[in-house]
Amino acid sequence: MTAIKVALSTASVFPERTPDAFETAARLGYDGVEVMVTTDPVSQDAEVLRKLSDYYGIPVVAVHAPNLLITQRVWGRDPWLKLDRSRELAEALGAGVVVVHPPFRWQRDYARYFETGIAEMSERGGVTFAVENLYPLLRGETEIAAYAPHWNPLEMESAAVTLDVSHAAVSGSDVLAMAKDLGSRLAHVHLGDGTKPGLPDEHLVPGHGTQPCAELLTWLSRTGYRGYVVLEVSTHRVPTLADRQADLSESLLFARRYLAGTGPVPAVHG
Repeated sequence: MTAIKVALSTASVFPERTPDAFETAARLGYDGVEVMVTTDPVSQDAEVLRKLSDYYGIPVVAVHAPNLLITQRVWGRDPWLKLDRSRELAEALGAGVVVVHPPFRWQRDYARYFETGIAEMSERGGVTFAVENLYPLLRGETEIAAYAPHWNPLEMESAAVTLDVSHAAVSGSDVLAMAKDLGSRLAHVHLGDGTKPGLPDEHLVPGHGTQPCAELLTWLSRTGYRGYVVLEVSTHRVPTLADRQADLSESLLFARRYLAGTGPVPAVHG
């Protein structure tokens, strides 16, 4: 066990459903669950989620707002309403973090007031709105700005940030340098792996790509990071349920090993 707690994103069990994430987290020994709000009705229902949490003894530590393209119709099309609903869900479940994506560039009004709006929502207290790093899109050699005011929270006035390792791989960013640059703004971590800049967004089991996952975890453990590390890995292509469970078990062991300083010593500077 480590001082930094390790949670499982419900997205990591897809195509299984939200209840399966709680059962998996309990069986494998995760410290909590992050609920990604999707079209799955259970992911939107505080009462059902609370019952799952109580039954399995697994707390909900974060709520991921429905900001993906595939969840654009969840809770209506008003992005601020989505965040209000996400806050309400987090508060009802005792979760301290809402993960939020930067606006799509075509969401012009939302993008224009995003930084000030997130600041105002965060100042109400109780729930931290942590803006997640995404990535630019490429058309040939041309970079397309898909998000506004930026895909990188380092370029925004956001008091709290979710650092996603797989997204850093897609953007070609140095995720360890990003973590250091964020300093006290680093509130939440999504752990996965990736192999190269550009899509697809792989969300590999940590250690299966080229990102400095071990170095990042070791650095977090040395610097007094107080948030959660959430495993957000893609298992939808594995052939069997047993393979999925093995991937999620391996991911948890990897995270705990390096957070506890019991893995092979990575070269960490700073």
